[in-house]
Amino acid sequence: MHGFHQGIYSQYLNCWFSLLKMEAVRSTCNKYEYLLFDMDDTLYPLSLGINMACRKNIEEYMLHHMHIEESEVPRMCLELYKEYGTTMAGLKKLGYEFDNDEFHAYVHGRLPYELLKPDPVLHNLLLSMPQQKIIFTNADEAHVAQVLSRLGLEDCFQGVICFETLNPHVKPVESIDGVIEELTQDATDTKKNESLSFKTQILCKPSLEAMEAAIHITNVDPKKTIFFDDSVRNIASGKAAGLQTVIVGRSTLVPGADHALNSIHNIREALPEIWEDEGEHLEQIIQSSAVETVVLA
Repeated sequence: MHGFHQGIYSQYLNCWFSLLKMEAVRSTCNKYEYLLFDMDDTLYPLSLGINMACRKNIEEYMLHHMHIEESEVPRMCLELYKEYGTTMAGLKKLGYEFDNDEFHAYVHGRLPYELLKPDPVLHNLLLSMPQQKIIFTNADEAHVAQVLSRLGLEDCFQGVICFETLNPHVKPVESIDGVIEELTQDATDTKKNESLSFKTQILCKPSLEAMEAAIHITNVDPKKTIFFDDSVRNIASGKAAGLQTVIVGRSTLVPGADHALNSIHNIREALPEIWEDEGEHLEQIIQSSAVETVVLA
């Protein structure tokens, strides 16, 4: 009987050490744990024309809703985009007042979404990737839903970081009992200034702050995260934030890019390590069927 118990104890220790070894192997074998994907012009090609249609809508909004001089609109639209990441962020920075939801509804709500078709090849490719996959876009959540639905990719991602994620609406300060607190005049002025500052500061790619915010929100390890984007400056910021980077829509590397893809469909050829099979490594350290049963349970 003593020998029997000793054998069970020995088997338990073997099982325990095998589990510890498996965790060590998992941490070293999992080269990548998360994949961050830009959406527009990354999950579908720039050639579809969605980007140009979006710029046209922005220019029309600036002309008809913000009453900016027609001759200035194209130049201003492009310059603000280059300097602030998005034209919207630039307009806010310059002090233009407009409703964020109204802007997005006009700019994205009028896009030719019918140009986007289901992509079963990309769908199967994404689902075959063992990592957690997250959309990281400057666009609003309604646009994200439309694009993913049209492409047939709604079930491929575990999360979305979008405009609303990085720029949540300001909520009134409430006391513990739910009653809005009364503020002194000085405090009221301070709150107004804070609110004004918030409204004029749009957090978006390619700012390093936006990259770091996305990393913090998703709680990912940058060294084990790949960031896919079609924008050269977004890639540079992603690399500065410590992410592994892939420029999409180009055949050659750009500053800050670790890999280059002509198309998002070329991921398997360019990054086969995404599909590295842990199972083959784990089987090497499983010493008995008894241990294997415990592990699988």
